[in-house]
Amino acid sequence: MANTPQPGTRERIVRAASLLMQRQGYEGTGIKQVAQEARATLGSVYHFFPGGKQAVGVAAVRHADHEFAELLSASLTEEADPAKAVALCARTLAHHLRDSGWVDGCPISATALETTGRVPAIEHAVAQAFQHWRDLVADRLREAGFPEGDADDLATTVISTLEGAELTAQVFKSETPLTVAGEHLARLIDSYKR
Repeated sequence: MANTPQPGTRERIVRAASLLMQRQGYEGTGIKQVAQEARATLGSVYHFFPGGKQAVGVAAVRHADHEFAELLSASLTEEADPAKAVALCARTLAHHLRDSGWVDGCPISATALETTGRVPAIEHAVAQAFQHWRDLVADRLREAGFPEGDADDLATTVISTLEGAELTAQVFKSETPLTVAGEHLARLIDSYKR
């Protein structure tokens, strides 16, 4: 059995910050807590992130962006039909949320809500993440033959709907909002095929 390499200090800091911000938001996450969760010293945090909490926050949002993009990409490529792929993505998100005990919803929504208009560097990183996810869906739809405008509009609707459904599922501790949203998004995408 091969040994899996252990993440380095910087990566542990980013992962810890990302998870904490997902659960507590940016304001609720302190540098000392990040260091403790990452099994790192405060000096290490400032060594890797001389910009302090904001720099850690930006790195954490980027990490969350890439993690969610991997999940989204996997779902979008598992099914040949983009409508079925989006429904699968919604079900996958529902299962992940349930398995986390309803605490690990969207990796950046709490941070997005509390930093908009207040912390430009993080707001920019969040906007890039949402755009990245939207682009993944739009690219998949274009590959399936959807015209540019329809693909862009549908992708915006898919990401916005999944975000809202994930929050609702978290609040109600139920997979239903996500699975229903996925089913209706699939119908919407199918309606554009005709």
